[in-house]
Amino acid sequence: MSDIARLLVLAAALVGAAQTPLAAPTEIVGRIGVRFVEKGETLLDIARANGLGILELMAANRSVDPWIPQGGQLVLLPLRRILPDAPRRGIVINLAERRLYFFATDPAEVRSWPIGIGRLGFTTPLGETRVVRKKVDPTWYPTEETRAENPELPAAVPAGPDNPLGRNALYLNWPQYAIHGTNRPWGIGRRVSRGCIRLYPEDIEVLFDLAEVGTAVTVVDQAAKLAGDQNNLYLEIHPSRAQLDALEETGTFDAEPLEGLLGLIEEAAGDQAYRLDLEAISRAERERRGMPVVITFP
Repeated sequence: MSDIARLLVLAAALVGAAQTPLAAPTEIVGRIGVRFVEKGETLLDIARANGLGILELMAANRSVDPWIPQGGQLVLLPLRRILPDAPRRGIVINLAERRLYFFATDPAEVRSWPIGIGRLGFTTPLGETRVVRKKVDPTWYPTEETRAENPELPAAVPAGPDNPLGRNALYLNWPQYAIHGTNRPWGIGRRVSRGCIRLYPEDIEVLFDLAEVGTAVTVVDQAAKLAGDQNNLYLEIHPSRAQLDALEETGTFDAEPLEGLLGLIEEAAGDQAYRLDLEAISRAERERRGMPVVITFP
C-alpha cells in the first residue's frame, strides 16, 4: 500500500471517529481535517489557511516535507483538540501546545487560535492575570535588553510594517507582557518571541474585538491533556520544547518519556483503569502528534 493510501485510511478512521463518537465529550472540540497539497504550497501556507501553527502541523505530518511537499500529498489537519485543564473563562493560553483559547459568556462557545511564544531564555509567566489595556496601532518600546542586542533599534517604533506588535495589542497586568499581532506571521506556532504572545494578524483582530478590558487571562503549560465521557478516555500529547527544536531543525524528533504520565492517566481512569490500552498510551507518548486518541478498550 502506498504512503498516500495509508494516510487516506488513517484519515478516514480519524474523521470517522470525530464524526460518530459514542458520546461526544464536552472537553473535546473540533474535528480532524484533511486536504491535499496544491502545487507550490508549503506547510506554512496550509497552516495559516487553516488556523494552525507550522510546528503543530509538522508534528501531525512528520512524513511530509514542510517546505517542498509533493503536490497532491495528503495532509492531516489537527483541528480536534482537548480543552486545557483551566477555568472556562476569558482567555486561556496553553504554552505547550502554542495555542490560545477564548471562552465567551457561554462556556460551550470557545474559539481557538495558534500563537507564537517565547524562545529559549524568554518565557511567559504561568498563572492568572487580566487584560488592562487595549491599543490599536500600538507603539513598540524596546526594552534596554532588546536594544543592547540590537543597538540600531530606536527608543520607540511607531505603528507600521516594522512594528513587531502588529496592528492590535492587549496589554496584561504583567509588566512588559502583551497579546498582540505580528509583522512576521511565519513565527506563529513557533518559539520566537521574548515572552509575549503573538497571533496571526487576522486572528488578533477577532480576539481584540472579543476581549474587553478586565478579561481574565490564564496561562498554563500542559503537554498532556485528558478528557473522558461515559465510554472512553482520550489522550492528547504535544512535543516538548527540545522536540520542537529538533522538529524545526530536522523535521522529526526522538521519543521522550513524559514523567508521571501513566499515574495521571490511571487517576483519571479511576475504577475503569483495567480498560486502559497501554499500547495506545505508549504510541501517543512516543509520537506526540498533538491530536486526541482513544486510550481505553471497549
